[in-house]
Amino acid sequence: MKHLKLYFSFSLLLLIFSCRTDDIIVRPEVESGLEPPQNTAIKGFYLLNEGNMGSNKSTLDYFDYATGTYHRNIYADINPEVVKELGDVGNDIKIYGSKMYVVVNVSNKIEVLDAKKAKRIKTIKLQNCRYMAFKDGKAYASSYAGPVVLDPNAPIGKVAEIDTLSLAITREVTVGYQPEEMQIIGNKLYVANSGGYRFPNYDKTVSEVDLTTFKELRKIDVAINLHHIEKDNYGDLYVSSRGDYYTIPSSLYLLDPVSGQVKKDFGVAVSEMTIVNDKLYYYGNEFNYNTHTYTKSFGIIDVKTEQIISKNIIEPTYADAIKTPYGIAVNPITEDIYMTDARNYVSMGFVYCFDKNGRFKWKTEAGNIPAHFVFLYK
Repeated sequence: MKHLKLYFSFSLLLLIFSCRTDDIIVRPEVESGLEPPQNTAIKGFYLLNEGNMGSNKSTLDYFDYATGTYHRNIYADINPEVVKELGDVGNDIKIYGSKMYVVVNVSNKIEVLDAKKAKRIKTIKLQNCRYMAFKDGKAYASSYAGPVVLDPNAPIGKVAEIDTLSLAITREVTVGYQPEEMQIIGNKLYVANSGGYRFPNYDKTVSEVDLTTFKELRKIDVAINLHHIEKDNYGDLYVSSRGDYYTIPSSLYLLDPVSGQVKKDFGVAVSEMTIVNDKLYYYGNEFNYNTHTYTKSFGIIDVKTEQIISKNIIEPTYADAIKTPYGIAVNPITEDIYMTDARNYVSMGFVYCFDKNGRFKWKTEAGNIPAHFVFLYK
């Protein structure tokens, strides 16, 4: 699971792991006949399945647009010499140039693959690594810089700079506690700090880092327990907060990184989001300890007007059918929508495909906790 720094999610992971009796390694499977989008510059997408913590069950799937074929667990098939395969908890996946970078959180590593073949090139060791961003031949990886454990004295986090040619870590900068997702605007890197391991003393800042000097310039107060961060085409950042699971709800904030001012609190729970063609697609699956219930929500924000324009993304029947929404991606050309269902976190999950109007196209089984997408261009 990806939210390892949270009090609730960490507890849930321990519960799931203790109940798990299945140690079977998933073998490659293929499903044909799924309807692919037509006439796009995209070859397909990879889907990273996180896998239960402690089980080394993170896997990689691929959907081929040319044939409409979904391939499961391709990493194990392509890299049979790799012991324990991808490893423990896949947390992020990105393509930059000819390489694909897979962040494997609990295994403390980034696997660098050939983007077209998914063949491993190199492993970069980085403790408790989380997310990646790229600019000018450099990769940037956030790191909790400490073990996977709830600790009021958990260490402050960092961002590591990686040269994408040598694949060596070249510089590091200290940021906030348990740093998460990052965005780059101009020559500045912005990272959302969660402080989740230090529950209930969460961090509440976004760190601004100068990429020339690789120094933290300032911390910008936003809200507690930050997670995702997306940039629009107008210089603003959308930052999600998980809240505290009791009295402070999850929400989405609009940040002006120049002034450091929070321009807007949208008042909606956001577990994951993506911005495509000036539309921010989000879903929330918010847990509250007072009621011990989850609340699902979906929506679209017009980032030009900064207004919520819909409280729906997909057909209501399927919004109800998806038990545990866990990942979302939108094809930037066709605007087909992909959403995953982690179900009970133990069984295999599902991938759903909808057209740009939210109408159902197909569904297929994925791996354990399907979560993170990346598109492969021709």
